[in-house]
Amino acid sequence: MEYLLIIVSAIFVNNIMLAQFLGTCPFIGVSSKLSTATGMSGAVCFVITLATLVTYLLNTYLLVPLGLEFLQTIAFILVIASLVQMVEIVLKKISPSLYQALGIFLPLITTNCAVLGVAINVVTKEFSFGSGVPHMLNLGESIVYAFATSLGYGLAMVLFAGLREHLALNEVPKAFKGVPIALITVGILAMAFMGFQGLV
Repeated sequence: MEYLLIIVSAIFVNNIMLAQFLGTCPFIGVSSKLSTATGMSGAVCFVITLATLVTYLLNTYLLVPLGLEFLQTIAFILVIASLVQMVEIVLKKISPSLYQALGIFLPLITTNCAVLGVAINVVTKEFSFGSGVPHMLNLGESIVYAFATSLGYGLAMVLFAGLREHLALNEVPKAFKGVPIALITVGILAMAFMGFQGLV
């Protein structure tokens, strides 16, 4: 039951993009086409989950025992940058078309604050899913939370990409064309997700 609450909370109630506004730059930049948004969502999902696993283990078994918690941010950024390079190499080999479509936005995962935000949240924030008693996440809960958070980010991105494709076919006032109407759409989407507040 605890894992189900973590999943529902991370995807719908506390969506990393629509409730916490982390990872906005690639979210806006890559979401003009549904195919690109889907590919980016998969890459972000993989990187967030793997980065959280590695940073959790690094923090638990190296930084905390040695009293080096103050190095968390720097160490986590290095881990995330390394993982993104690995994803970039794999995508270049497996799917060159997706690699070309993502272009400059793939390296943006390195500076995507959603990836770093999830990794830092897992090791510093106390959660109270279901039980009402705040506690730090264990390794299993951390991986489930990271995966569910990245699914929530991907869901928001795919929904937004679909909306943007429909918007491209409609007449929009000249002053609102491009990014302004995209930001208004994100705001409306965020308000829609606010309907899930109180669910968990």
